[in-house]
Amino acid sequence: MWAIIGLGNPGKRYIHTRHNVGFFFVKRVAKSWEIKLRKRSCLSKTVLTEQDGEKILLVLPQTYMNNSGLAVKCVLESREVAPEHLLVVYDDLDIPLGEIRIRTSGGPGTHKGMNSIVREIQTTQFPRMRVGIGPLAPDETATDFVLAPFEEKDFSLLNMGLSAAQKALDLILNGDIEKAMNQFN
Repeated sequence: MWAIIGLGNPGKRYIHTRHNVGFFFVKRVAKSWEIKLRKRSCLSKTVLTEQDGEKILLVLPQTYMNNSGLAVKCVLESREVAPEHLLVVYDDLDIPLGEIRIRTSGGPGTHKGMNSIVREIQTTQFPRMRVGIGPLAPDETATDFVLAPFEEKDFSLLNMGLSAAQKALDLILNGDIEKAMNQFN
């Protein structure tokens, strides 16, 4: 079983912010698969589905970004998901809007949601997909930037990035993460 975790912040205040790109992605996947994230489990909204014979759990943690690890740890333990079958999707302001980066493992960098996950599950050995939201405006702090809503002019590039991420997800779920990295990084 795979667990696809989209990072973001719950609530209307954050719904359209750059920091919620992980939420945007998981909701987009759910819509394309014609399913809804309704169940409350592991401090998250979840849905368990099956695609091409593979069980997949889509997850939107409701813990706020900085405590995402609490939800991820619960998912791994309660659903017996191995870290190598955990895909965390989140925003990265160092990657240009419309681009994605995929890694099989690695440190959390400065992303507080990823820091929380690594702290709680005690490993960096899990796949992740970073969706670009950058560049950071020169006159803005990182916090203000990620918590600001996307501007109308950003949506075409955002959709390009989310579309690329969905194509990469298909490759990852088919066991071709290396191919996804080569094609999209």
